[in-house]
Amino acid sequence: MNIANWLNEAGRRWPQRPALFEGARQIADYAEFARRARVRAEQLTLQHGVEPGDRVALFMKNCCEYLELFYAIWWAGAVAVPINCKLHNREAAWIVENAQARLMFTDDGQVFAQGELPGECRELAARCAVSQAKGLLPQLAVPVSRRADDLAWLFYTSGTTGRSKGVMLSHGNLMAMSLCYPLDVDQVDATDTALYAAPMSHGAGLYNFIHVRCGARHVVPDSRGFKADEVFGLARDLKQVSMFAAPTMVKRMVEQARRQGYDGEGIKSIVYGGAPMYVADLREAVEVFGPRLIQIYGQGESPMTVSALGRAAIADQHHPQWERLAASVGMAQSCVEIKVVDAQRQPVSTGTPGEIAVRGATVMHGYWRNEAATRETLVDGWLFTGDIGYLDADGCLTLTDRSRDVIISGGSNVYPREVEEVLATHPDVFEVCVVGEADAQWGESVVAFVVARDERSVDAHALTSWFVSRMASFKKPKKYVFCTELPKNSYGKVLKTELRTRLQQDRPAVAAT
Repeated sequence: MNIANWLNEAGRRWPQRPALFEGARQIADYAEFARRARVRAEQLTLQHGVEPGDRVALFMKNCCEYLELFYAIWWAGAVAVPINCKLHNREAAWIVENAQARLMFTDDGQVFAQGELPGECRELAARCAVSQAKGLLPQLAVPVSRRADDLAWLFYTSGTTGRSKGVMLSHGNLMAMSLCYPLDVDQVDATDTALYAAPMSHGAGLYNFIHVRCGARHVVPDSRGFKADEVFGLARDLKQVSMFAAPTMVKRMVEQARRQGYDGEGIKSIVYGGAPMYVADLREAVEVFGPRLIQIYGQGESPMTVSALGRAAIADQHHPQWERLAASVGMAQSCVEIKVVDAQRQPVSTGTPGEIAVRGATVMHGYWRNEAATRETLVDGWLFTGDIGYLDADGCLTLTDRSRDVIISGGSNVYPREVEEVLATHPDVFEVCVVGEADAQWGESVVAFVVARDERSVDAHALTSWFVSRMASFKKPKKYVFCTELPKNSYGKVLKTELRTRLQQDRPAVAAT
């Protein structure tokens, strides 16, 4: 059940099919893709002593080597630990330590200073030539045998405590997720092109599997990230492009398309998710791109696979219920079932909001080295998501809130507690509370309510400098609201609902710099 078998089989069945592209330039067919993964697996085993079950971390920007290393890790029977390349080095080092990773791959092998990584973890360069050696280890002529429930992908998310949690995804989880894609999201053909403009450490990377299984092409833009005009150029050149995008990326694509008169030529599918998509923005995207948009809803704990809303429903703006459907996240995907429960985790009636729970073959095995969080989140096979929503009579799911106060900005999760803890260490800050504010461009932006210590003046620029020296820049507050006290209930808990109300009333604030 080793998912690396999908690449091995693709290399045998379709050796000359185009596989890896840097921009519009092909750098490997499927035979070469599989060979590179096998040779890297041999290097992991021979040179670095990696054994089945060991964790290997990836902390780098999008590149074709990312895919090679993914499959090399699984080929050797090890576990991939992809880390968001936008994280601060301290955050990445904490993940490495928690995962007990033996190796950390970075672009050039020179990201961390001596002593920044745990003592037993070595940093290696990912972007290096792969040797021509063939078959050094006969036992790695094919991927190491793994069971369906063996760990394959350790995905680090965060909880309400602000501490990262390692989501344990098995080979079976990843296969089930991948097979949902052609059933519920989009058909895949050998002529398709999977474009990685969003981070491969997250949703975009998870969609590689089904495209490998079908022998499709994999393209990393020359920018190694997202630029709307670059996406359009690659789509025109390569055709049949499918991509995963956060709603803010879709919005930027729409704006760029209008500027240059682009109508979606070469794009097959834009699968969006990871943050709310405003109905007005979706309407405009359909007007520009036509029936190319597909919505998915998922979590790291059930990756990309809770529900889906297909292209036909999104494109049919003449449907009398279009706005209701467009505001929803669609229906349950094939490998899962959904229920909505009350505070006692008992099912609620149709149309009644409650916590969303999911059960199925895609649901994680638990949180790495965190039994307490696992017991709280997984109960009798059900994953309790912490998201609030309701099911209608047709089984369509609509999200109404997020019970864990996660801020989703530009498709990335920002957890208020971790931001608060950094700002609270500033010597001039007495109290701080962080909430999300609706943002037309980013979905949500981070806002920090700050109470100064001993009536000192607090400078927004100083707070921002303090923050980015300790945590990833994308998590920094976009705005500071300075106040004399934070509203609290009788138990001393900060009333975040009141803070959000203040934002809606446009109280004085200072933009971050």
